[in-house]
Amino acid sequence: MAREWYILHTYSGYENKVEKFIRSYMEDPEFSKTVLDIKVPTEEVTIEGKDGKKKNVVRKFLPGYVLLEMDLAEGDWLSSLSKIKKIAGASGFVGTRGNEKPHPIPTDEIKTILQRAGELKTNKHVMVKQTFEVGETVKIVEGPFDTFVGKIDELNLEKGKAKVMVGILGRFTPVEVELSQVEKI
Repeated sequence: MAREWYILHTYSGYENKVEKFIRSYMEDPEFSKTVLDIKVPTEEVTIEGKDGKKKNVVRKFLPGYVLLEMDLAEGDWLSSLSKIKKIAGASGFVGTRGNEKPHPIPTDEIKTILQRAGELKTNKHVMVKQTFEVGETVKIVEGPFDTFVGKIDELNLEKGKAKVMVGILGRFTPVEVELSQVEKI
């Protein structure tokens, strides 16, 4: 069996409807030989309301996309994919045209997505060499904001992240970075 993950593009807001249809199709024994699993990537985030109360909400972090674990080597994959493409809200597989066989997601990318969605547990621990405090001036040494200097506005030691206020186009903007991406000045 050649189980691999593929990305199905959907209209934004239709991810759950498409998932529901595909799950109902998976009850068919022929279809279930091709499509093995389906996921709408979500994550739990904490938001602060206007009243200052914090609450946890689940949100889609890849809106417009559904992940399908499929075995395209087995059975009649073309009829299964045609059935999926005919679902209202599904627009096709990423990286393909017409009736082409879709391309699988690289293993490291799907692992990252599934870890973020909480489907896979990660053993990654951030080891920070320095200790930081709110209000401290730091320089970002890695990532898209490399060489920017700013002040730490928030620290999240559990996640190993900091919110740094940097000057962009004359305004102070919060940028979330890993603690390993900043150093004291």
